Amino acid sequence: MHDLRKELDPVWRAATRLSPAPGGARVLMFTSALRGEGVTSMAASFACMAALRSEKPVWLVDLDLRRNPVYRGFKSGFARDVGQPGRAYDASLRQTPIYTVIPRVADAHQDRLLTAHDIDGLPLLVTRFRGERLKSGQRVLLQDSPNWWRALREMAGWVIIDAPALEQSSAALTMAGIADGTILVVEADHTTPNEIDGARRELEAKNGRVIGAVLNRVKADARFANRFSA
Repeated sequence: MHDLRKELDPVWRAATRLSPAPGGARVLMFTSALRGEGVTSMAASFACMAALRSEKPVWLVDLDLRRNPVYRGFKSGFARDVGQPGRAYDASLRQTPIYTVIPRVADAHQDRLLTAHDIDGLPLLVTRFRGERLKSGQRVLLQDSPNWWRALREMAGWVIIDAPALEQSSAALTMAGIADGTILVVEADHTTPNEIDGARRELEAKNGRVIGAVLNRVKADARFANRFSA
């Protein structure tokens, strides 16, 4: 995970033009067509920027429930001036969670496996799924849970979603209609225009709104394109 805050001003300007759904916070999702495009770096860097400019706490929601790359990136110290995750809070928000565990185990608190950790020095919380509490043979699936997102909008200034690549997971498609806008992260000279356009079409078919693409690793830079086509 890399600190890209210096390159994200164009992304910030585009995101602030989003009209949030009723309830408060804007919800912005980052995803990609292919693995290894730098989505987590983009999402984490943007969330840190938003935390310094928001009057309310910012939440960074990691949809990779198996690996928790966001939490691990902050834990390893992805930027010198950004603190590490601290105390864990229950992120259930007293709502149906954004995941379901199959099969369920009686007497287990499986609606409280998602935690939110505050980041030292910033009004920012990052989520972590406690997969170590699953029993042998159990698996976890994402679900959109609109009431959970509605409760989160009410308490947050921004909600940033880090979603795995479409070739890896359907997580971004599950949450496409929840986000006010989605930004595709594209590695320059790696992802083809057809792959970018295909990802856009998939997201829009699920009621998502793709507002642009970030071209990552362009001469060690990150450039935002609010229009793109195959």
